[in-house]
Amino acid sequence: MTLPHRSNAPSLSDPATLVRPVPTRRLWLLSAPALALGAWALSPRRAQAQMAAGLLEESDPGAQGLAYRADATKVDPAKNPSYKPGQTCASCSLYAGEAGRPQGGCALFYGKEVAAAGWCNAWERKAG
Repeated sequence: MTLPHRSNAPSLSDPATLVRPVPTRRLWLLSAPALALGAWALSPRRAQAQMAAGLLEESDPGAQGLAYRADATKVDPAKNPSYKPGQTCASCSLYAGEAGRPQGGCALFYGKEVAAAGWCNAWERKAG
């Protein structure tokens, strides 16, 4: 008597063969460098987006919270006792704009540029 031939190939009628493998720690460790590379590849785009940012408005809630003025000569010393004549965004350590440009980035206002002639109450003397 002969038995019917059974193949070792997976059967579509067997539900155990249709289950997806569970992600393992090895799979996560192997995919981490790819994810890091993807994040690194996107970072220049974020920097370009910030460079193309608009000018910070004095009416912006963050600007109002720091008493930002686009023109430092219009700062009221009575309301801002820390202000001293001659302080501008261009002479602040938080200012990231190039010298001689009318506006540039600021560490406090990501995605917006501030006027080089502006001022806020977070002003700190630039080193040097």
